[in-house]
Amino acid sequence: MKVASVLSRALPGREVFVFFLLATLVYVLPLILVDYYYIDDNWRSLAAGTGWAGQGRLLVELFYNTLSFTSGAPDLFPLPLLIATLAMVFALTKLTMHYYKTPTVSCCLVFLPLWYNPFFLQNLSYQYDGPATALSLVAVIYAVAFQHKAGVVQVLVPGALIAVGLSLYQLSINVFLGLCCIEFVRALDNKESLACLLSIAGVKAVQLVAGLIIYFLLAYPLMSHERLEMIPFNTSGLLLILNNVGVLVGKIGLLFQGGNRWLAWMVVVFAVVGGGRVGRNIIQGKETSLNKMLLFFLYVLMVLFLVFLVSGSALLFRFFNEGARTLLGFGVLLVFLFYLAHLWLVTVDARLGVVLIVPLLSMLSMSYAYGRVLNLQKEFGLNAEFNMAYDIASHPGLREAKRIYMAISYSNSWLLSAKGSFERIPVLKYILNIDFYMLSENLLREGITNVVIENERKNATLVGYQRYTPVVDSKFYSMYVIGDYGFIVMKEVPSSGEDKW
Repeated sequence: MKVASVLSRALPGREVFVFFLLATLVYVLPLILVDYYYIDDNWRSLAAGTGWAGQGRLLVELFYNTLSFTSGAPDLFPLPLLIATLAMVFALTKLTMHYYKTPTVSCCLVFLPLWYNPFFLQNLSYQYDGPATALSLVAVIYAVAFQHKAGVVQVLVPGALIAVGLSLYQLSINVFLGLCCIEFVRALDNKESLACLLSIAGVKAVQLVAGLIIYFLLAYPLMSHERLEMIPFNTSGLLLILNNVGVLVGKIGLLFQGGNRWLAWMVVVFAVVGGGRVGRNIIQGKETSLNKMLLFFLYVLMVLFLVFLVSGSALLFRFFNEGARTLLGFGVLLVFLFYLAHLWLVTVDARLGVVLIVPLLSMLSMSYAYGRVLNLQKEFGLNAEFNMAYDIASHPGLREAKRIYMAISYSNSWLLSAKGSFERIPVLKYILNIDFYMLSENLLREGITNVVIENERKNATLVGYQRYTPVVDSKFYSMYVIGDYGFIVMKEVPSSGEDKW
């Protein structure tokens, strides 16, 4: 009886804050404990480098300059992640209080997928970029939840917040648009008139335009051409977009293999029933039949648009990245499904909304499983660094070479120690996204300074085909010395037969 009363009790803002504080910290704890330099983190930590301005992410540089009191970005992990997590706690609290005047525990569960999004784990893996991406989500969440009576303020403040979000990570625009769609569906459920809905859409559109104008005035002159080139709007461009969508569908499908499949169906079924209630409210509204048809059409359009926003704007650029870190919109889609499911569950019983904790626990366990995989990757990487550095340092020809070129070689089979986890949770391999033996800059940590990645002519790879006698021949690589130059060629790694992603 006591548990039931706690679950249905309205929470004050302070308790909502504490709930999100605990929930967000426990999710990122594995990433903090493993302390792994993920891809770009290697060179950034070594050089205290920035380089975000050319990507249109001005405020990331400012964030690290301010935090470190320097003109660079020295390694401060986990401080940036802790700051970003705390900021997300405030944002989720604000969003929950915006949607529910008297929120319960189950109301808080509705918005946790914005942080518990399994694909967001790849973003958070970056010790430098991860906190910046989280702060971009914070900015757009506040842009949606901000309310003010003055029309100018209601436009300019969210517009500025959108610009801040874009300056931290451009794909946060998908989250803003997705939350706007949920706002629209929420208004439909509240039986708002067509005129009111059009007014809401108009305000959000003006906010978006204001944010884009501010952002492009600040960031556009600094962005590289590669980041601006879009897919042409013609038949070939449409086919390319559809091909990219197909790739992403395959990747996202990995999440629902194994035990997660029944959880996914559970959430979808609950959401469909809850969505039916929204449709019923449209039909029972006071609008004319024509307006009801229009509202129902807009409702379906919002649902389809939310699905598109899983990758969203990333699909429109020629520089397409299929990585999990681009799927910020998947978290918003989960929030939408949770919102609809919650609508129905609490009408059956006020305590039933807590059922949403089951899929969230699945996402939490995935975070810890991923943390262990990162730990295995860290151990493998350190061992690879030590072995390769020892081979170079112990051979005079390699040690004294003017330059050693390392071949670019990719394989999904390096990390055999995580084979069991990959078989049970296939999506972990997609989230990990590490298919190289080692990065050349990693050897700097071992005092080896003459190794670089092979040039555009693939000079190291070509040496491997010439049948020279290697001076070092190990299980994973061969090393050659020709004149004053050295070459490192990776060997083919036998596939375990499970690499189907």
